[in-house]
Amino acid sequence: MKFNRVLKTLTAASAIAMSSLTFAADIGVNADKNDLAISGYDAVSYFKKGKPSKGNTKYTATHKGAIFHFRSASNRDLFKASPEKYAPQFGGYCAMGVALNKKLDVDPYAWKIVDNKLYLNLNKDVQKKWSSDIDGNLTTAYRNWNGIRTVDAEVLAEE
Repeated sequence: MKFNRVLKTLTAASAIAMSSLTFAADIGVNADKNDLAISGYDAVSYFKKGKPSKGNTKYTATHKGAIFHFRSASNRDLFKASPEKYAPQFGGYCAMGVALNKKLDVDPYAWKIVDNKLYLNLNKDVQKKWSSDIDGNLTTAYRNWNGIRTVDAEVLAEE
């Protein structure tokens, strides 16, 4: 009897450990230590409301292991139906940072939609610099992204 209890406990512990590995945010996604993307802001609100809105923990979805919050069930459902349409580009890292071969965190209020794609930046000052040559910066960023997507942000910061 005791052996069965130990076996069940070990099996449950293994399942929990495996599930945490399965749901950890992809290294190519900017998420906090709790795997929360965009600091809990609703990715769909940028498109529907034309501004960032804080999401609600009642309405969540995962994408590439990161957790996204939404203001409403309808926003969540739109995201779940087309995550690539609504998720920020470059995994939610700063678009200007990626153009500079870096993975930088973002300010949810430093954003721009270009060709129906959401781009975030480190802050408003960096966004101004990025906006001075959006086409050139995007060309460079997309070229760089394939090389840095799977590299840890801290490793890039050391370079």
